Amino acid sequence: MSKFAYFAGGCFWCTEVIYLNIRGVISVKPGYAGGHLPNPTYEQVCSGNSGHAELVKIEYEPKQVDYLSLVDIFFNTHNPTTLNRQGSDSGTQYRSAIFCINEAEKQMTINFIKNLYNSDKIVTEVNMLDVFYPAEDYHKNYYNINKNEPYCSFVITPKLNKFMNSYKEMLK
Repeated sequence: MSKFAYFAGGCFWCTEVIYLNIRGVISVKPGYAGGHLPNPTYEQVCSGNSGHAELVKIEYEPKQVDYLSLVDIFFNTHNPTTLNRQGSDSGTQYRSAIFCINEAEKQMTINFIKNLYNSDKIVTEVNMLDVFYPAEDYHKNYYNINKNEPYCSFVITPKLNKFMNSYKEMLK
């Protein structure tokens, strides 16, 4: 039986392509969570006024990849020490956050963070998931469809290459 994990690590295009390459990950969907506006649009989220973060909903098979492995990948593929910023993307919509689906998952996440080398500098929010709003269709599989776009070429490709070299044993 599959499970779900929800991670906000800056631009959801960057996060989506990382998890799409992990063995045991069934699907990755970009979306929004953590705000006050129901059914937000990309434009509303980008304005910074909706309170939502860009995030991904990861469906995974726990017999092939466990939750803490997904958390480990999360912390190693973005900067969890910069508040509301990932690279040149800035604003609360790009904050580092994990949205948990139950208290056990939340406690595992908090304990994971406490054991990180620089845990005192981590600004990642650990929240309970309220509602996940799927992003517009044109955000799905964005990198794989738009690899030659400047943002993809200069921001996502180097990040993906670094990840692929570091996590070879977990790749599909």
